[in-house]
Order: sequence, then C-alpha cells, then structure tokens
Amino acid sequence: MSNLRRPLSVAAVLLMLAGCGRSPQPQAGARPAPPVPVITLAERMVPREHVWDGTVQAVNRATLSAQTSGRIVELPYDVNDYVPKGAVVARLTDVEQGAAAHSAMAQVRVAQAAYRDAEAQYQRIAAVYARRLVSKAQYDQARASADSAKAALDAARQNFRAAQQSQDYTVVRAPYAGIVTQRFVQVGEAVRPGQPLIAGISLNQLRVEAQVPQSDVAAIRRYARGWLVLDGGARRIEATRVIVFPYADPATHTFTVRLELPPADTSLNPGEVVRVAFMVGARSRLMIPESALLRRGEITGVYVVHGDQVALRQIRLGHRFGGEVEVISGLVPGERIARDPLQAVAWLVNRHQGRGT
Repeated sequence: MSNLRRPLSVAAVLLMLAGCGRSPQPQAGARPAPPVPVITLAERMVPREHVWDGTVQAVNRATLSAQTSGRIVELPYDVNDYVPKGAVVARLTDVEQGAAAHSAMAQVRVAQAAYRDAEAQYQRIAAVYARRLVSKAQYDQARASADSAKAALDAARQNFRAAQQSQDYTVVRAPYAGIVTQRFVQVGEAVRPGQPLIAGISLNQLRVEAQVPQSDVAAIRRYARGWLVLDGGARRIEATRVIVFPYADPATHTFTVRLELPPADTSLNPGEVVRVAFMVGARSRLMIPESALLRRGEITGVYVVHGDQVALRQIRLGHRFGGEVEVISGLVPGERIARDPLQAVAWLVNRHQGRGT
C-alpha cells in the first residue's frame, strides 16, 4: 500500500510544479481526450449579497405562570431537562379547588331536579290549557317557572365548569416539547395567580434576527432572500421567509430583519451569533464546484483539460455559495476542468508510468 502512495504523491508534486499557471497546449497528432469527467465553464447570474451578524432565537418560548393559588407539590423537571408536549411540569395542591368543584356539582344536581319538576309541571299545565280548563295566566306562570329553572340549571353548569377549570389549573402542562431554561419556584412553596413557575423554549423551530443599516433595507425588501452562512461558508441554510420590520431603531438607525428558518438545524442554539447573508442584487460570476479544487499547502488549483493534455492551474477564489465557489482569476469561460482532481491525478500518474516503462 505504501509503495502505491509514494509514486502517486511524487507524481502529483511534479505535476503541480510543472503545470501551475500554464495552459496545456495541443500537440501534433494528439491522442483522444483523457477519460476524465470534465466541466465546461460558463458565467451565470448569482446573488450579490451583504453579510451581517445575527442572533438565533427560538420561535416558541414561554414562561408558565400559576392560574390559581396553592402550594407546589411536584416539579418533575429541572433546568436543561427535555420536556415532551403535554407533560406535567408543575402540580399544586387542589383541596380548595376540589371542594369548590364538588359543591358546584351538587348545585347542578339541585338545579336539574328543580328544572325537571318545573318542566313536568309546565307540560301538565300545557296539556290542560289546550283543553281550555285552566287560565292563560296559570299557563304563563308554569312556562315562566320552567324557563327560570332552565336558566338556573345553565348557570349551575357554568359554575361547575369554572370550578372544574380552576381545579385543572392545579396541574400545569407543557404547551409544546422543549427545554427548561429556568425554574422560579421550589416544591412546598405557596404560589398565587400570575406568579411565574417555569420557563422553557422549543428547539423545533428557530429564527434569526439581524440589525441592518438603513442603506440596504430597500434592496433586502425587494429581493426578500436570506441565508445562514455556516462552517465558514461551506454550508448554507436559506430562510423560508425574510421579514423587514417597518421601523428603525432611533438610536442606531438600523432596521431589524428576521429570517424564518426551515425545521431546526441541530447545530444551531438559541442565543448564539451567526453570520447571515441577504441578497441585495445580482451579478454574473464564474462558479465551479468546490469538489473540483485541489489544495496542496499554499496552492489552490484545478486541472484544466485541453485535448489530450491535463495540467494543474493555480486560481484565486472569491465567495462561497453552498457547494460552489467563485473564481476571481485563473480561469475563463469556455475552458474545461476536471470534475474530480484525484481522478485527474490518477490518470496523469498512469500515463507517466506508462511512458517510463
């Protein structure tokens, strides 16, 4: 294995030193083109962009507060714990609330009995009134009594629902899955309505906000495209929506621009600073795949294919756009380069060894 690596490395170094900066020239009686996949270069329109720092935020973040009074009897989760949606995050004593619910239920039963009696009385009076055996005043009174009993039953039911809801408030559940960021109370502590209990954020949906100078706001609004630039530009996440706030900070004269992101990237964390790029125009650029680059120390180049010749040429690079990189100098449109530099090296080594033998 080591015997194979050595000639390949030596040949590659010789080829780089001999080929950098020179275009291959066709020879008389040239052989067929080498079996190396190539890319024909052409300029194309790509976004012109400006880059700023932005802050990652969680879309769903909340502080859960007590909606009834009581004493904390259970706090199953602590800071940094993951909480599933609907899980109990705090439980309060419910003695008073339970007693109120039972009392309200008893009032509902009383109201139901009164309503049944009033309705039955009304039905009897109505049947007799139909035969003209009672006065209309008696009929109206029976009907009013039934309606009053029905209203009392409805009120009792509403009171029961309110009491039941108050009892439900003694169990606090997570509105969505997320991470606990802060706990404001401890087990055994008495709480009152409105008192904060626990805070958390969801990592399932994130967004980024950046402060942008006034001079670029019009272009950002026009194109409405933005990206998170990660790993030094090697990776990008395009925003699903770009929102420019309709007002500026009077102190800094900057506008807040929000980027809504696709489903959360596990490498992003709320509160961290990231680079964000906004499209402010477009221009023609010569782009090549980053996979076509060969990097050896100080040298960055590509293998140019011309006829049956393959030679390394050093180039100067510009901005990265995902898996592509801009070529500032060293190549011109219409030239062909090897798609895979290692495959080009292997072909050159094989040809060199064939000539040596």
